[in-house]
Amino acid sequence: MPCGPPDETRRRSLAIDRQLRKERMSKQREYKILLLGTGESGKSTIIKQMRIIYGQGFNESDRLAYKPLVYRNIITSMKRMLDALDQLSLQLADSSLEEDAYDKLDVDVNTVDAIEPYYPLLKKLWNDNGIQQVFQRRNEYQLSDSTAYYYNRLDAVAAADYIPTVDDVLRSRQATTGIHEFEFDLDSVVFRMMDVGGQRSERRKWIHSFEGVTSIIFIAACNEYDQVLAEDTNVNRMQESLALFGQIIQYHWFANSSFILFLNKQDLLEEKVKTHPIKPFFPDYTGQEGDYENIKKFIETMYRSRKPAGKDLYTHFTMATDTSNIQFVFNAVRSTLLRIHLKDYNLF
Repeated sequence: MPCGPPDETRRRSLAIDRQLRKERMSKQREYKILLLGTGESGKSTIIKQMRIIYGQGFNESDRLAYKPLVYRNIITSMKRMLDALDQLSLQLADSSLEEDAYDKLDVDVNTVDAIEPYYPLLKKLWNDNGIQQVFQRRNEYQLSDSTAYYYNRLDAVAAADYIPTVDDVLRSRQATTGIHEFEFDLDSVVFRMMDVGGQRSERRKWIHSFEGVTSIIFIAACNEYDQVLAEDTNVNRMQESLALFGQIIQYHWFANSSFILFLNKQDLLEEKVKTHPIKPFFPDYTGQEGDYENIKKFIETMYRSRKPAGKDLYTHFTMATDTSNIQFVFNAVRSTLLRIHLKDYNLF
């Protein structure tokens, strides 16, 4: 029997129902998005873009903290190009630079916090024809995609009053270890975006740990069709990415998660196809070499062929260093997530 008047009992019951619905709605409207992909595909850059677009951005103090990393990226790139000279049977055009190059740059880059001692040498080396030749063959060894960007800004970066720009921050590279999160509220929906390490050694740590996430955004660098892994120079980067994507999209841990594919670095792909053929690495491509649109479709089809039948996949070509592009793409992603997941709960 009820312990109070019927109207009071009904009122309490309705209040409890409302509270339960409110709690249910709150849980449903927190979207956990896991960024996955191989190393250097652009996951960390996407997180930075979310901070710029939906967070507080990078103020002057934040950007100043990136100075040492920018310096280290610049020196690391030159060290890798120098190492590649022997590998590719090339040499410096100005042999007088050789002793200084290997002596002064024989440094632990993690200890570098100033660029001034290296600036004159770095500028001469970048302008050396031998270094330019080795740079043109960068697909044959490991070199940051931001190398030309930073060396074209070397004078500005070496200035005493240098403060990194937002673009400098976006293009800085540091291998991700562990889990990095960014949370933002958009139209009463909380998005929690998680970036995890992409190198093989990091991948083992996270692959089982995110059962039940709302969505997977898999990021693949679509320009890497002719490059090899940093961890294993016998493995093609795009083949590794395709294999990882095929594994992840079939894992039972992610059976209820929506899948979104970012084919990133489309700007670099557009430039690369003009001079670097794809057929030697992917002989199944039957189109014309240099046909950017056709090659894009071919790459997208290779990824789509890895998904199970009946599994939806939402694909976007992206340029992670371009804020307007990422804002446009994420608006589409947000709409997709709202449509899929609110429909699942009969809320849309």
